Amino acid sequence: MCKPDPFLEKDHIMAEKKILFYDAKPYDKQFFDEANKKHAYEIQYFNGHLNRNTAYFSKGYDVVCTFVNDSIDKDVISILKDCSIELIALRSAGYNNVDLRAVYGTIHVVRVPGYSPCAVAEHAAALMLSLNRKTHRAYFRTRDGNFSINGLLGFDMHKKTMGIIGTGKIGRCLIDIALGFGMNVLAYDKFNDEKYAQKKGFEYVSLEQLYKASDIVSLHCPLNSETYHLINEDSLKQMKPGVMIINTGRGKLIKTDALIAGLKNGTIGSAGLDVYEEESEYFFEDFSNSMIEDDKLARLLTFPNVLLTSHQGFFTKEALANIANTTLENIEEY
Repeated sequence: MCKPDPFLEKDHIMAEKKILFYDAKPYDKQFFDEANKKHAYEIQYFNGHLNRNTAYFSKGYDVVCTFVNDSIDKDVISILKDCSIELIALRSAGYNNVDLRAVYGTIHVVRVPGYSPCAVAEHAAALMLSLNRKTHRAYFRTRDGNFSINGLLGFDMHKKTMGIIGTGKIGRCLIDIALGFGMNVLAYDKFNDEKYAQKKGFEYVSLEQLYKASDIVSLHCPLNSETYHLINEDSLKQMKPGVMIINTGRGKLIKTDALIAGLKNGTIGSAGLDVYEEESEYFFEDFSNSMIEDDKLARLLTFPNVLLTSHQGFFTKEALANIANTTLENIEEY
């Protein structure tokens, strides 16, 4: 009797694995279907979020694949375990939406730690440039036949000071961009890399020093108990009047009430936000025919010096391809 080919047997096992995608969008299907050609997993796409009401849909699947606004709390984890889910595959770098204590020893979790740091850093730079030169406002003016430049005054970024909080992969990409503009770069990180700073030509300082000296403050640190509401009333008091604040990290790095107050009293000159504290109800969805019931989000959208995008910093062809390939490779490795 012929022995089965172990490689064919492996492929057969892989093909039988079933993956349920939560919060799936058309672009997820496009890039994951392409990446799945070399894996042959059975994938089902579901456009709803993972939560206590939808976790039961995972019955009959081996893996759930989730995104940043899916809720992976204690109750959801318990349901997934009862549904015999083996693996939670995050198609994101952040994992602050996962209850790590509850999931430990219960279900394995994998993530995509570095899909395209340049994509997020470049989006942060785009927010800075747009806010500074008011290009988003100029666009609508000229389309209305208004060619006045009154009120669109900006400043030279050259020789200004950029404060970057968090010098991981994304922070380092933004450091290169800022240095390319001829800016003075100050950085804060819990784990300084002095050799890298010396090589690149920037300086590690304390948070207090960074706040005091920076014309622009950009956030690129993870969200945890230490960084929750890092930007608040007290930190804003330490900053230069008219400071520009950029957040492409996590919404809860900024206390929204303090941000709104700072914008109203002029402490903050402008804010570029790709994330929002309570974004899970709105971001990635179309509410153009509905009322925005979140009063704080609605208030932010009224400020002419606030540029808010819908968590699109990661949204490049290269990043989506890397996310899809790495996620499926993570599943294969498991």
